Amino acid sequence: MKTTLSASQEQGSPWVFDCRMCGECCRGEGGIVVGPRDLSRLCAHLHMEAESFIALYGYRQNEKIKIRTGPDRYCIFFLPGTGCSIHMSKPDICRAWPFFRGNMVDGTSLAMAKDFCHGINPSIGHEAFVHAGLRYLDQHQLRATDPKHEAQALIGVLP
Repeated sequence: MKTTLSASQEQGSPWVFDCRMCGECCRGEGGIVVGPRDLSRLCAHLHMEAESFIALYGYRQNEKIKIRTGPDRYCIFFLPGTGCSIHMSKPDICRAWPFFRGNMVDGTSLAMAKDFCHGINPSIGHEAFVHAGLRYLDQHQLRATDPKHEAQALIGVLP
């Protein structure tokens, strides 16, 4: 299931993000935080108890739960050539990409994200990106407020 987002809801508005399902945002250790709401959603989807989910797929770091990566350093739920095996229940941090705090408050961070992620429109300006991102985060209730248990990248994402 691809995500395509326009700069505004007006017809003909330039696209901001069109997920290519390449998995590059799924690579790297320690970045996929599972907040309390995520844990409930994942456990329901996988028909598991929370402690079983954590034992099989996650680990605790301080007070946060994070998803393990495989030997290839991709999230263990990412399947090459297929994409996310838990797409319908994936954590909020995954749902929010590329609208992380860094990209929203800093144009240089967004420019680096554009180099990394080919799903971000390379010609979209920072202001249009922020406008679309705030709308997306609010529509999907992805702003986080609990720094002990939720992803830092979703906390304090502009007013």
